[in-house]
Amino acid sequence: MTTTGRTPGWVGMLGWLVSAGLPVLGMADVAADAPQSPHTFTANAGVVSNYIFRGLTQTWDKPALQGGVDYAHADGWYAGLWGSSISSKQYADGWAELDGYGGFNGKFNEDWTWTLGVVAAYYPRANYDKSNPPGNPQSYTNVEVNAGLGYKWVSAKVSVALTDYFGANAKTGFQGDSKGTSYWDLTATVPLPEDKFSAGVTLPVHVGRTHYTTRLASTLDPDYTDYKVGINKAIDGGWSVGAAYTYASNGSVYDNFPSARDATDTRNVGGSNVVFSLTKSF
Repeated sequence: MTTTGRTPGWVGMLGWLVSAGLPVLGMADVAADAPQSPHTFTANAGVVSNYIFRGLTQTWDKPALQGGVDYAHADGWYAGLWGSSISSKQYADGWAELDGYGGFNGKFNEDWTWTLGVVAAYYPRANYDKSNPPGNPQSYTNVEVNAGLGYKWVSAKVSVALTDYFGANAKTGFQGDSKGTSYWDLTATVPLPEDKFSAGVTLPVHVGRTHYTTRLASTLDPDYTDYKVGINKAIDGGWSVGAAYTYASNGSVYDNFPSARDATDTRNVGGSNVVFSLTKSF
């Protein structure tokens, strides 16, 4: 019996698989060893039934479209842009709020965290001199610095205005300038147990205090406290739905707040509100 020198079929197939598989395994090892990028970019968009900021409506109790983009570095640096529709009754001739922010998030350990940042809020086209009756020229632009501490899902933060607080000064119905006005924020985002609720359900609870460095020209004190309690549900695909109850105190100032478009048109811009939200993260 003579041999032909050919390798049996199953042996050849095995050799081909081994030789073909080696480069693939090598590529997988290289991919696994490749360093992860320290840069993270995310975006979000959503709608709320009422845009409430620090307990006060910004849309005259109407819905708002909102969205933003965020950048984060693995070392802790962050920056972002965020925008929302607003009411021209709240901000004379205004139609949008545009926020730019940045700062640094750090941690002492896995439980304790800290943050430092700056936020600038700008309202295109809006100005106090466009109200009815007209006021003095003054923008609503507000710039704040903030610092905070966090423990697990509880955080405390203080923000201090570097500018007149959303344009509050002697030209806009106050006794003097409002630089240094502060906002104190205590928030807990409580994760609810999955065995009693579905996964991704949280309970946000918040209390905040706004302290002005001036009073209204009428001598009324504009300081107030706001509260919030809600429930949020994260859904597959980056979606989130939520509902919240909010309340702001000091009805003597905010219960009959005049519209910037018509001073005879007033609204309770604080008080009690129920807000629904739907957001999508990318």
